[in-house]
Parts: sequence; C-alpha cells; structure tokens
Amino acid sequence: MTLSSWLDRLPLGALRTPAPQVAVVRLAGVIGPLGPLRGGLSIASLAAPLERAFRMKPLAAVALALNSPGGAATQSALIAARVRQLAEEKEVPVIAFVEDVAASGGYWLAAAADEIYASETSIVGSIGVISAGFGFHELITRLGIRRRLYTAGERKAMLDPFLEENPADVERLKALQREVHEAFKAYVRARRGSKLKLPEEQLFNGEFWTGKRALELGLVDGIGDLRATLRRRFGDKVRLRLVGGERGWLRRRLRLAADSAGQTAAPAEWAAELLSALEARALWVRFGL
Repeated sequence: MTLSSWLDRLPLGALRTPAPQVAVVRLAGVIGPLGPLRGGLSIASLAAPLERAFRMKPLAAVALALNSPGGAATQSALIAARVRQLAEEKEVPVIAFVEDVAASGGYWLAAAADEIYASETSIVGSIGVISAGFGFHELITRLGIRRRLYTAGERKAMLDPFLEENPADVERLKALQREVHEAFKAYVRARRGSKLKLPEEQLFNGEFWTGKRALELGLVDGIGDLRATLRRRFGDKVRLRLVGGERGWLRRRLRLAADSAGQTAAPAEWAAELLSALEARALWVRFGL
C-alpha cells in the first residue's frame, strides 16, 4: 500500500470539516437576588458562563435554555444586554428555547435571542411589571407592638410594611412601574419589531399565552425543543456543549464547610430565606407551575 493510498483511508475529512458546535447556557430560575443562602439569575452569576460560551471555537451558535417566571427588571435588562453585546462582538447567532415558562423578565431574556422557540404548552409573555409585599400594621397593633422609626427625608419610609398604606406612596410606586414597563416594551419592540401580530395594548398588558398561541402572535419564531431543532438546523452531528456556572458548586462547598464547623445561619437569615422562597414560589405558581 502506497503512502498516498494509506492517507486516503484516514478520516482526515472530519478533521478538516469539524462538526458544528453549539454552546448551551441554561437560564433557569427566578431573576434577581432570592435570599442570603441562595441566589437567582443575575449578571454576576452569568457573566462568566456567557463569556465562556461565546469563546468556544468553532462556534455555530449559542443556545439559551430558558425556564424562568421572571423577577428583577434590572437584572433581566443587564443579562439581555450582555448576551447582545457578546453576540455582536463574536458575530454569533443566539437561539432561545423556552421550556416550561419564559414570562415577564424571563421573556425579556428570550427577546435577547435572534430566534425564539417554545413547546406548544410552554407559557410565554406576561410583558408587564408587578410589585408585591405584605402589610403588618394591624398585626403589630393587635400584639401591642409599637414601631419606632426615624428618618431624614419624608419619603424614606415609603411603603414600609409596618405602616398603614399611603395613597401617595402607592401612586409613586405605580409611576416607577410605568417607567420600567416602558423600558420593557421598548426592548420587545426593538427585538421583535414587525413580527408582533397584536396591538400593543393587548400584547403588553401582562397577559401570557401558550407557546402555540405565542407563535401566532409573533412572540416566538417556532415550535420545537432544543436538541431536535438544532439537529435540524446544523445536522445530526452537531455538538451541544453545556456551559455551566460555578457559583452553585461554591455555595454548596461553603455551606458544607460551615456545617462541619458547627456554624448555623442566624434566625434573621432563615426568616429572610423563607420569605424569599415564598416569593419565588409565588412567581412560579402564577403560571400554574
């Protein structure tokens, strides 16, 4: 056998034309801080995974595996902005895949992608702003507790849960919500443009839809799951590379170290954690999840 015929039998073609590679970044959970013992999606936790995803070579696309009921508007905007910055710098397309839900801030993240896919039964939309809290002023009165609160600045104690609700404070909060809502709407307009099929007063009123209906409304571009859609797009040999964060691992190690040293969280931390867990759960329950 000659050297040339031997070389012809080697799989050099695969080396010259490697299989397409897609980086997959999971964006799952509530957006924003959740409590002292656990965190939600934030630019701090996602900056490094996003950088690693867009640094992969060769890279056909970056896929966002989305499952979020929303959360903090600012973190939603910051994460979406970073996705767009990296996509434009690297000239790489971004494709979002909605799992159970991409609502409110979750849809803000989805809109950062060049294309959005969802399952027929996914929940999509909720383009609005919400603020929730508790009022305890009647409870502490019944318990005979007197609140002592001192401020410099007449609006410093606005919406304090231990004070009776002030209509002027509520109106101020609603004004802030309108500003945030306008920023959200502007982003969706810029990203989805002429794809949107309903008047804005119907699309941007906080309502949400199934993935099938969202396709009809122009909120998503297609029905499909991540693996099957990417195989259709880039071929059966496409390589899907999951890019994970390190924060969860570090937090678990630190917690184990604290437990081994006989340390426990303070009661205030556990109370804050419980409230944050309830608030996070309320976001998921709102969409039947």
